[in-house]
Amino acid sequence: MNIFSIFLAMHGAVAQGVLWAVMTLGVYLTFRILNIADMTCDGSFALGGSVCAVMVMQNFNPYIALFVAFLTGLLAGGVTGFLHTKLKIQELLAGILSMTALYSVNIRIMGRSNTPLIGTTTVMNQLQNLFPKMSPNMASLLTGILFCAVLIVVLYWFCGTEIGSCLRATGNNANMVRAMGVDTDKIKILGLMLSNGLIALSGALVAQSQGYGDVGMGTGTLVIGLASIVLGEAIFGKFSKKLPFWFTLMSVIFGSIVYRIVIAVVLQLGLKSSDLKLLTSIIITIALAIPIIKQHSSRLSGKVYSKKA
Repeated sequence: MNIFSIFLAMHGAVAQGVLWAVMTLGVYLTFRILNIADMTCDGSFALGGSVCAVMVMQNFNPYIALFVAFLTGLLAGGVTGFLHTKLKIQELLAGILSMTALYSVNIRIMGRSNTPLIGTTTVMNQLQNLFPKMSPNMASLLTGILFCAVLIVVLYWFCGTEIGSCLRATGNNANMVRAMGVDTDKIKILGLMLSNGLIALSGALVAQSQGYGDVGMGTGTLVIGLASIVLGEAIFGKFSKKLPFWFTLMSVIFGSIVYRIVIAVVLQLGLKSSDLKLLTSIIITIALAIPIIKQHSSRLSGKVYSKKA
């Protein structure tokens, strides 16, 4: 192990973290705004990668492939929303049903479990053609930054509209929103569609970056998204309460990057890849426990101060 190898791993981790941050924004919509833990994302992430890989292999424009992947994600989220709101299936079970079905759908789309993108034109390849000295990691990084910047602007604008405000209010108090005459079922379906659309878009970007689409590439997506969110909130939470909503979205992206850097550094230090699930669980547990630890420490310090007084 040397410092240079760790630096290279961190550089690649930042590039991947920005691409996965698009997925984290989607998970944030359901987990924090709608207050739903949507399991569909494990399937919709792979759905986006599968659709994009097949279209790129058939010489479609890579940007068109990204757009179609986004549309398929919308459809997947709409199915979960229909199961939950219209068929009254519990939200967690509805997501599991959609995720399970998407595994077979993704294999049907690709015709096999893995589709390589060797010799095809991707968004990253186009950037490297424009700038021949650009490395693949830098191309992925710039692509991710561009998409994240556009999505932050769009989401910040959308959440300020009447529909976006209803979406945020539904997550806080659905009964109050329903009493105001708003159809919360439609709002939930819309939120799930937007969330899974972004997740599928992220899967498409990752597929173009890594050079293949795989039916199992979405495994653990929800856990990764949650880890990124809680890390971002733990590190930047005290600032996001005082700053506008766009900074909260930025903190989610930073959390995704920090998560990837932690994983890359730990792997370079000798941790086995099979232990990553355990490490992710530990990271989430610590990040979620930070507020409780702060409360207990403040109470203890207050008691000590009162005794001295």
